[in-house]
Amino acid sequence: MSLIVYGAPLSPFVRKLRLCLLEKGLDYQLEIITPFGQPDWYCELNPLGRIPAFRDGDLTLADSSVICQYLEEQYPQCQPLFGHSAAHKAQIRWLEKYADYELVPLCTFGVFRNRLLKPMLGQVCDEEIVLSALNDKLPRHFDYLEQYLGDAQYFVGDRLSQADLAIYCQLQNMEHGGETPDASRWPALVAHYARIKARESVQSVLPGELKVIAKMSGKA
Repeated sequence: MSLIVYGAPLSPFVRKLRLCLLEKGLDYQLEIITPFGQPDWYCELNPLGRIPAFRDGDLTLADSSVICQYLEEQYPQCQPLFGHSAAHKAQIRWLEKYADYELVPLCTFGVFRNRLLKPMLGQVCDEEIVLSALNDKLPRHFDYLEQYLGDAQYFVGDRLSQADLAIYCQLQNMEHGGETPDASRWPALVAHYARIKARESVQSVLPGELKVIAKMSGKA
């Protein structure tokens, strides 16, 4: 198999890439590489030591957004996820960037890391960071996304795009950390999250994530 994803299932960036591949109908192999204790050869794929990295035959790439855009251009016969018009392409890239840069520090490093990863590693959850993310910082982002979504089912062009996948990935990590947005305050965003979560692509990877969590927490 020529398409290989290097990374760990609970990474939102690895998840985003895997969902992109699945929505496009592209077969791939997942080779587990964690953010820590990486083999020496991995720095040849990503000198920053971050996940994911990617291989397509002789080509290697790093950074989930770069890889997903490569897939969009390299496999045009597959379902497009970055829109058709210049406006839609720009909107999708903006929302993907918004998820990766604004939601990650809060949903993943704030809630998910403290509530799930730290206890699994024998470290103490910093509940002040969690509560600050939930009560002080995330609401304005959820307000923005709620307004942006409006009455639409998807964020851009009334069809699934990389923007939907990127935003879902952060909310999924937040849920892994035991929290979800308030449906009474952000009904459109919560409905969107449920809609994406129900997709076949997500349901094919989510059980594996839950198994990893159960194993790491000693509940398997």
